[in-house]
Amino acid sequence: MEFADVTLCFLVRDLPDGGRDVLLGQKKTGFGAGKVVGLGGHVEPGESDAEAACREVFEESGVTVHETDLVDAGTVRFVFPARPEWNMRTRLFVAMRWDGEPQESLEIAPEWFAVDNLPVERMWQDAEHWLPMALGGTVLDIDVVLNDDNTTVSHVTHR
Repeated sequence: MEFADVTLCFLVRDLPDGGRDVLLGQKKTGFGAGKVVGLGGHVEPGESDAEAACREVFEESGVTVHETDLVDAGTVRFVFPARPEWNMRTRLFVAMRWDGEPQESLEIAPEWFAVDNLPVERMWQDAEHWLPMALGGTVLDIDVVLNDDNTTVSHVTHR
């Protein structure tokens, strides 16, 4: 099975009240437009997953993340049986340190959300199956298989 290599990077900040926020964004163009998504995208030829994550965060939000500040949160393979050309191997990262304040780009309107109150109703349906675990420190190795509608989840397999 072929997979496109993709990265997602979640910036997480601690709040004075003990809570935590994560930076997500409303996708303005392309695949997933209108949904709240993590910052990230395709790994370019010759790039490592970490390099791609840092580049994508900067392109989408103007924030600089250094590879040394990335924490591995694992891998999610998204399988689209009805559209196998959409299959993605997505490398997940969390960062607690970065430089700059998030700014809107042509692709993403960034917004902070409470980690314990994620906007799952505005996200791809699969997010509720893995995002809380990734933000909670679990290093994932899962397959998310979508139904033929390419939106709803058929099943999740933990490896």
